[in-house]
Amino acid sequence: SLLSKKMALSRTAIKSIARSAGASTPSVSVAARSQHTMANDKYMRTPEHFQYVLDKFAEHKACAVLRTPTAEAAPKAMTAAVDGGFKLVEFTLTTPGCLDSIADFRAKHGDSLMTGCGTVMDIEDAKAAMDAGSEFLVAPCLVPEVVTWCRMHNIPIFPGCQTPSEAYAAYKAGAPVQKIFPGVAGGPMWVKAVSAAMPMLRLNPTSGVDLDNAAEFLQNGAASVGLVAPLFPPNVVADEDWDQIQANAAKVIGSIRDAGLIA
Repeated sequence: SLLSKKMALSRTAIKSIARSAGASTPSVSVAARSQHTMANDKYMRTPEHFQYVLDKFAEHKACAVLRTPTAEAAPKAMTAAVDGGFKLVEFTLTTPGCLDSIADFRAKHGDSLMTGCGTVMDIEDAKAAMDAGSEFLVAPCLVPEVVTWCRMHNIPIFPGCQTPSEAYAAYKAGAPVQKIFPGVAGGPMWVKAVSAAMPMLRLNPTSGVDLDNAAEFLQNGAASVGLVAPLFPPNVVADEDWDQIQANAAKVIGSIRDAGLIA
């Protein structure tokens, strides 16, 4: 029939077009295809290393967070904090020479310290920090694409949050720890309420934590804490009074140990 002939012609035309398309499309080589994988990404870390960083935070609890106006002061101030007992250290990108300090500390201390980079605002910052040897990243706010990139690469990222909703959004985005910044009204009691309502969170308050209340934050549900200006008072850094910083560090680490929160 006429209809059968038209259908046969249509099938022939379709086959012809398909052959032509196939002939004009270059095949992808096996070598090129094998290179298209995240396995060759230099920023990729293992899930085991991701967990290792979190285990160190669970073990030591308190992180020294340093921001200094000069590159020269940074390693001296942080060394004083380490001499006072800190095992977790964070250099912020607002400090001149931050990445050099990270690289130098990693080379000098190796695995005896956990060294991280703060004020990571975009993926380029994250890559630069990892190139310097950073083992964890911290941000003052939640930047979803940075959290996604870090989680895809098994890099622990602690974004800044100030509300329960922000902290939960960070957790859902893949941030294993939620930095509480800036300080919240109620301090330890805020942490207690939020951590009780959302036990899946790992809260890391920084602003508002001082030498006297760090243990109280931990006793009320904080997974870890960050010490900034109370540990590194600007006038003490300006005076290069490294002994005072070491004494500050020994006081806060001692109070956390006396509370039975660290060994």
